[in-house]
Amino acid sequence: MTKPTHDKSAATPEQLRDQVEQTRHELGRTVGDLAAKADVKARAQHKAAELKDQAGARTAEVTEQVRAKATEAAHVVQDKLPTPVKDTATATAHQVKVRADQAGHLWQDKAAEPVRHTAERGVTAARDHRGTLLVCGGVVVASWLLLRRRGGKGRDRQRR
Repeated sequence: MTKPTHDKSAATPEQLRDQVEQTRHELGRTVGDLAAKADVKARAQHKAAELKDQAGARTAEVTEQVRAKATEAAHVVQDKLPTPVKDTATATAHQVKVRADQAGHLWQDKAAEPVRHTAERGVTAARDHRGTLLVCGGVVVASWLLLRRRGGKGRDRQRR
């Protein structure tokens, strides 16, 4: 705050009014600052909003890292898979698609309208995230094949 001058004879009434007005503004700001510090609910809400934003940013960052790692793992697994296994997986995927189409037609004939609507929304979500689903499926199949291969070697060792 501004310190008052002790020389009263040098101050004109206009200067005194300006000084009083300036002191009022400073006092108003000080009261506003104190009120903001005393408003615990508003401060807590502000802090919660900040933490929510930070969590959202961190989640997006981690999600991107997981996607990158999953894609990298899928490429490594694909490179290491023998060609016959890849061919079998492709043929199996085609058979699954044909069977899924058949099941879908049967489903449309037999299912109730609300159930069909919910299922259609799920299918749309799966189509929108097709790449992620394919990568995850590839990782699962490759992991299963690797574990199966390792499991067979472990059983041979145990028999000896």
